[in-house]
Amino acid sequence: MPPTTQKALLLERVNGEFYTSARPVPKPAPGELLVKIQAFALNPVDYKIQHSDFFFMKHFPAVLGSDIAGDVEVVGEGVQGWAKGDRVFFQGNLADSDYAAFQQYALVPSDLAIKCPENTSYEQASTIPVAFMAAAYGLLAPEPMGAGLYDAQVKFSGSSAFVLGGSTSVGQYVIQLLKFHGFSQIIAYASGHQTQFLKSLGATDVIDRKKVPLDDLPVALEQHLTNELKITYDAVGSPETQQAGNLCTLPGGILISTMPHKTVDLGDFGKKFFNPMAVVYLPECREFGRVICGNLEEWLRTGVVIPSIVEALPVGLEPVLSGLERLRNNQVSGVKLVGRPDPV
Repeated sequence: MPPTTQKALLLERVNGEFYTSARPVPKPAPGELLVKIQAFALNPVDYKIQHSDFFFMKHFPAVLGSDIAGDVEVVGEGVQGWAKGDRVFFQGNLADSDYAAFQQYALVPSDLAIKCPENTSYEQASTIPVAFMAAAYGLLAPEPMGAGLYDAQVKFSGSSAFVLGGSTSVGQYVIQLLKFHGFSQIIAYASGHQTQFLKSLGATDVIDRKKVPLDDLPVALEQHLTNELKITYDAVGSPETQQAGNLCTLPGGILISTMPHKTVDLGDFGKKFFNPMAVVYLPECREFGRVICGNLEEWLRTGVVIPSIVEALPVGLEPVLSGLERLRNNQVSGVKLVGRPDPV
């Protein structure tokens, strides 16, 4: 049986400080799993929440973190297909600390849990949920959530796609999903030194962002295109990259951006815009979330999905603070920072 209390990293309030403290180990409700956390990944939202009044953060002090991997500790009533000791990974829920990452135990609804295949470590698995869901909802979810490419029978041979921020965690998964759907040309905008890595994921061309500024991107992209451009995915999600993505998107094409809202005017060119709200816990997202969760184990096992490169932080919750500061200062590139809680 798990202990009754656990060590957690808590944010005291908006504009407050992080601190470590004990909090209760939650008990799974019917349909849920209690997971002993072995690894968790850090995301930019984890430091942005500290100084922003996010609508979903209603209760403080709060545990943050949305990318979790570990072992099933307790199986809730009515759950089938899971047993104590099963390796699992999942997207955490920042709206409820019992379902968040920066602690030793967390809950997850069993329908949103993903079995971790043998070829994937806890650290690798923890890098997947948030970034992959952003890529998957944007590309695969049915309209109006996303571009509706889920049907794997539909291939895009003879078509091109463009990914701004190809080396970001989201961009890497966008490239892999575009490859899976048969795009003949996948052009990434990223640092030139990432070229070999991005081509190993499926990119066919890389435009070096250090040599081509955003203002010159439409011309540079046109020079690379060998097929009709169907999709532009802004995986950076800033006003500047969304605008650049719009200028690169052809009439009748699709623009997807991870920025939470649309800042561009698409004009009267028949373009479609999607801005995925890739939170599997939201009622409007949950059904498709189940679909993606149901595919991820096989996609990992067969190599359709390749996890991000991991940089493991020292064991313990305190190193999370220096990791978040590195993210805040833009000192992380091409890797995913992964923490591991204090051993129980």
